Amino acid sequence: MSEFVQPIAQKFNFKIQQVEAVLSLLEEGATIPFIARYRKDRTGALDEVQIQQIQEEAKFLKEFTERKAFIEKAITDQEKMTEALQQKLNKATTVAELEDIYLPFKPKRKTKAQTARENGLEPLATLILEQHDVDLVAEATKYINEKVLDIDAALQGARDIIAETVNEDAQVRAKLRKLFETEATLQSKVVTDKETEGVKYKDYFEFSELISKTPSHRILAVLRGFLEGFLRIEISPLEENALEMIEGLYIKGMSTCSDQIRKAIRDAYRRLLQPSLETEFRTALKTKADEDAINVFAENLRQLLLSSPLGSKRILAIDPGYRTGCKVVCLDEKGELQKTDLIFPHENNRVAAEEIKIKSLVQQYGIEVFAIGDGTAGRETEQFIKKLNLNLPVFLVNEDGASIYSASAIAREEFPDEDITVRGAVSIGRRLMDPLAELVKLDPKSIGVGQYQHDVNQFRLKERLDATVISCVNNVGVNLNTASKHLLSYVSGIGSTLADNIVKYRNEIGKFSNRKQLLKVPRLGGKAFEQCAGFLRIKDGEDLLDASAVHPEAYTVVENIAKDLGVAVNAVIGKEELLKTVDAKKYATEQIGELTIKDILNELKKPGLDPRSEAQQFEFANIYSIDDVKIGMEVPGVVTNITRFGAFIDIGVKQDGLVHVSEISHTYITDPNEVLKLNQKVNVKILEVDTARKRIALSIKQTLEAPARNQGQRPKFNGNPQQKPQQKPVAEMPLNDALAALKQKFGK
Repeated sequence: MSEFVQPIAQKFNFKIQQVEAVLSLLEEGATIPFIARYRKDRTGALDEVQIQQIQEEAKFLKEFTERKAFIEKAITDQEKMTEALQQKLNKATTVAELEDIYLPFKPKRKTKAQTARENGLEPLATLILEQHDVDLVAEATKYINEKVLDIDAALQGARDIIAETVNEDAQVRAKLRKLFETEATLQSKVVTDKETEGVKYKDYFEFSELISKTPSHRILAVLRGFLEGFLRIEISPLEENALEMIEGLYIKGMSTCSDQIRKAIRDAYRRLLQPSLETEFRTALKTKADEDAINVFAENLRQLLLSSPLGSKRILAIDPGYRTGCKVVCLDEKGELQKTDLIFPHENNRVAAEEIKIKSLVQQYGIEVFAIGDGTAGRETEQFIKKLNLNLPVFLVNEDGASIYSASAIAREEFPDEDITVRGAVSIGRRLMDPLAELVKLDPKSIGVGQYQHDVNQFRLKERLDATVISCVNNVGVNLNTASKHLLSYVSGIGSTLADNIVKYRNEIGKFSNRKQLLKVPRLGGKAFEQCAGFLRIKDGEDLLDASAVHPEAYTVVENIAKDLGVAVNAVIGKEELLKTVDAKKYATEQIGELTIKDILNELKKPGLDPRSEAQQFEFANIYSIDDVKIGMEVPGVVTNITRFGAFIDIGVKQDGLVHVSEISHTYITDPNEVLKLNQKVNVKILEVDTARKRIALSIKQTLEAPARNQGQRPKFNGNPQQKPQQKPVAEMPLNDALAALKQKFGK
């Protein structure tokens, strides 16, 4: 890996020492969360994103180097390697450049050009390429034989050779590639007689857009329509521009030979170059669109996993339903199942009895909070509970994926004697208590916060989402004595086998009283302990530091700090004013540097602090179905999903509404993530209601006044519905806005 240090450092503008440190730590088996948190002094405080960049670039460079070595060997084995060719390979910086150089030497099925060469027509092709003033008919006549029947056949064979020469010309391909990058369009047309069957792709029946400007969601939509057989697609610049560029490299003047070359170039472009580059760019566009969609999904997943937890509360959770009733479960502060029941609050003749049943459960199990799934009958069940006037908080909980969990092997293992409705209700309650601990049990793709997640590269998606889960789990930290094995498996250095061993050992000893006991867990050695210990918390243990993010390797540092302050270690923890007097430089060593000491001091001020804020109650408007939604209404909502083209908002009816990116902020934004976050509370205005297709169009910006333009500031919407930026002068408004403002001020 050492040969990759310099190029990686240059690409990302990192110091050589930083890249060397990261690559060395990764080779030693360190995880990204561990490196980012506990090896800041070695890496110069690189964060997880930067460390991952180094890791992925090193992987690319390794694969690039291996491919280059393969190509060099293949050409050398053919005894065709030259000094000039070697220099070209050495200068290549992309896989595409390598492949262009290798193309003439690449084994291929028999081509028209090979047949022409076998028929002895290569000298004629060479003569034409020289473009001398010759009698081409006479020259072509010399090549007529039993395989080349006439002059036209001879010239056609020569053109086939020239076409292949043009196609395999690395300079031509490089210039064409740049032309595609700047001028190629993605075009799609509906397949004949597929108009009705493929109506969902109607927007792309006659579509054309520069690939340099086509957003990822449109690329994925068009490609899906293509793969499903409803659309024909083409990716290319104007043919005339491509031909003109190639002719500029080959045509020397006006002659009969030049005319033949023009014909060969046209054939080369249509038959070989354009299809080849179209495939290359379709793959590149797909890869880029995949990455964009995966980035959206990963960011949404991160925000969802880091959603505000309610914490340890006694919860009555309800998985609502109409015909089959509402499944009720009572959970204690640890999320353990205490009681299950079934109620039918939506049958008029049973309402009174179900009210008594709920009140009895609340009293018997000391219920502190209600958690209700937000699916079918969710709002109506919420209404039923609120009418009981129990003065307890009621939370509607996003139940995406709860049904998948309830039927999973994980759920069967946790609740082997309960049916899927009970498991689903438990998951809803636990999700309110601690979203991260519960959501790690689900395949992230089933959580419902993605964009085209079924169309993207599934291996890459899983790789990225797993990395996101790992990052979130280690960012928050895990309670060693209460965490499930599924949550433990995402802790740095652990994995599923060690997680299972930890839980079995915990069951044997009752609970962990200190972190050192981890070394007694079967197969958990020193390296795994180093990686995981700092992310595992033991509350009310033998050592208060075990409840913090301070790594055991640094406990002596804390002891030295306490000793110098003249107090016990316990007396240092949580004492901000006292800790402010500590000079970090004084305790820095070669093993534990100043950056780590500062982290330790910050952690000691608020040990084990959960970085997530506490869950807050939210009230929807008095609407329960799409039939209650009217254009012009302004209602509160919650952001449930963010895509590149907009954000989906739950306004308390069965269907989420869409706020297009253009309706989010008065300032220009290209990505909704600039101003919105998952689970953010917003006010929205209803713009359009399509009951038949169950679609609701919303606006956030129309609930806010436009910002003043003459103040030199363009404030962004911060998610606070009460934010009221100054309205811009009427003279600077678009006509419709100006008329509306004047009408509001002066009346009709």
